[in-house]
Amino acid sequence: MNYIFTCIALILAELTFGQRNQDAALPSTMEAHIDALFNEAYPNTSPGATVLIAQDDEILYRKAFGMANLELNVPMKPENVFQLASITKQFTSVTILMLMEEGKLSLQDPLSTFISDYPRGNEITLHHLLNHTSGIKDYTRIPEMRTQSALDLSPKELINAFKDLPMEFNPGEQQDYCNSGYVLLGYIIERLSGMSYGEFIESRIFNKLGMKHSYYTDPYKMTPERAYGYQLYEGNYENAAYTSPTFAYAAGSLMSTVDDLFLWNKAIHHNTLISEESKQMAFTNHTLSNGNPSNYGYGWFINEIAGMSTIEHPGGTSGYTTSGIYVPDRNIYAIVLSNLDDGKGPETNNLKSVSILLGEPMADDVAIKLSDKELEKWVGAYQFEDVVRFISNDQGVLYSTREGGRPLKLEPISPNEFRFENSFTTYQFSTKKGKKHVLYTNRIVKSAGVETDKKPVEQIKFIHLAPEILLKYIGVYELQPSFQLEVEMQENRLIATASGQSSVELFAETESRFFIKEMGAQVLFTVDEQGTVTGLTFSQGDHALEGKRIK
Repeated sequence: MNYIFTCIALILAELTFGQRNQDAALPSTMEAHIDALFNEAYPNTSPGATVLIAQDDEILYRKAFGMANLELNVPMKPENVFQLASITKQFTSVTILMLMEEGKLSLQDPLSTFISDYPRGNEITLHHLLNHTSGIKDYTRIPEMRTQSALDLSPKELINAFKDLPMEFNPGEQQDYCNSGYVLLGYIIERLSGMSYGEFIESRIFNKLGMKHSYYTDPYKMTPERAYGYQLYEGNYENAAYTSPTFAYAAGSLMSTVDDLFLWNKAIHHNTLISEESKQMAFTNHTLSNGNPSNYGYGWFINEIAGMSTIEHPGGTSGYTTSGIYVPDRNIYAIVLSNLDDGKGPETNNLKSVSILLGEPMADDVAIKLSDKELEKWVGAYQFEDVVRFISNDQGVLYSTREGGRPLKLEPISPNEFRFENSFTTYQFSTKKGKKHVLYTNRIVKSAGVETDKKPVEQIKFIHLAPEILLKYIGVYELQPSFQLEVEMQENRLIATASGQSSVELFAETESRFFIKEMGAQVLFTVDEQGTVTGLTFSQGDHALEGKRIK
C-alpha cells in the first residue's frame, strides 16, 4: 500500500510540531502516516501491537492495532500487557547502577568477586557484562540449550550451561551481543540484595515508579490484559511455543505495557532512579580495546537517525517482539510492543515513526528502474573488514548475500546507491583506480568494502541424485521444541522449510549431505543400517543442530 504525503503538508506539519504542540497531539498528517504504517503491519485479522509516542513528558500518540487474542477474537487495546524480551536488559543495567551508587559494587569489579571459580573471572568485569564485551559464549546460541527453554532453571543452572565453555574472544576486544552476561548480572543482583531478581525489580523500580501493570513473568499467575503470543509458520499464525521465564531471566523475562514504559522512560530522563552521571555512563558509546566504538552502552544500543543520536533496544522472544527508541536531544520516546513473532519485529516501523517526528520521514517509494547494464556494473564480491558480501543480479534485481547468509533484495535509489528492502541500510558503490568499492551504511554503522576475486557458494560443485534417492529424505524433522524442518520434493528437487521461514532448496554434495546456498549451511541426513533416514544435522559455521525425524 502506498502512502504519499505532499511536501507542503509535511512542511506545514513539521512547522507546527517544531513549535511544540500545546495540546499534546500529533499533526494530522503525521498521525495518518504513522497510522498507515501500523495498520499495514498489523491488520485487524492478525496478531497486533500497541504503540506510544511521547515528547517532553507528553503522550502524542497512543493506539492499538490487530488482535490480542485470535482464537477469542479479542481486539488489541493500548492497556494490553506484553513480554518485553530484551528491553528487560535496561532494567537489569539500571539496577546494577543503583547498587553501584549504594556502594555495593564497582563496574570494574571482576566477575570472580561474585563467582570465585568462574574461568577467567579475574579478567571479566561488570563493565564487560553490561556492554556485551566479555567474550563469554551466549547460552541462547548453544544448540542443546534450546531444547531446555521450556524447563524451569535456576540462575546457577543457566550459568553452569556456559560457564566452562571456551571464550569467544578476550574481554574488551570485541562487542558481541551476549545474553549470558545479563544472566550473570541478574545472579549478582540477587547475591547483593538478598532478593530474587523479580522481587528487586518489583519493589525498587515498578512500585516506586507506579508501574502497576509490569511484572516478572509468571506463567502460573493470572495477568490481566495479557496479549497472547503468536508465531508465523508457513504463512499461518500459530500459538507461540512455551518458554519458561527462567530461561531468559534477567536478560528478557519482564512484562509491561506501553503506558508503564512511558513512566519508565520519564524516570530515566529525570534521573529518578540513578544520577545524571550514571545515566550518561549507560548512554555512552563505549570503545573496545582497539579504539573502535562498541555501539552499545549499558542496556541500550547507541545509534542515530536523521543525524540525531538515539538510545534504543529491540526485543524478541517466543510470541513477542518489541522496540523502544529514545532521542535524548528532542526528548522523544517511541515504544512498540507486539504479540507477533514473525522474524521481523516492529523496529523498522518504530524507526519510521520517529523519523516522521524528526521531520525526516523515510520515503515510501524511492526505488528507480535501472537497466541490466547499470545493474551488472556492481555485480561481484566485496571484501569488508570481517566478511565478504556477494552482489548478484537475478532477473533485473540486485541481491546482497553476506558470506554464509541469505540473499537480501536491494532497491536502487540512484544509479550507484541502493537500499535494502524496507530498511534504513544502504550500499553506495563507486569505482576507484579500476576497482569497485562499496560503502555499507546501517545508520551509525559504516563499513567499506573493496572488490575481491573470491567465489560465491554457487560455484561449489553439486551432484544430481535420482528421484528415488531423494524420496527417502521427505519428512518432518524436529530440531527443537516447536521448531521443525519439513523436507518435501518438488519437481525432483528437495525443498526444506523451517518453522516461520521461507522455503529453500537442498543441493546435493553427496548422497546424504546437502547444501543450502542462501545460508551457506549444510544438512547431513542420518541413515541407519537398514537404510532408513532417522534424522539430520543442520550446521552453519561453528553451530550445529541435530533433528529427529518425527514424520
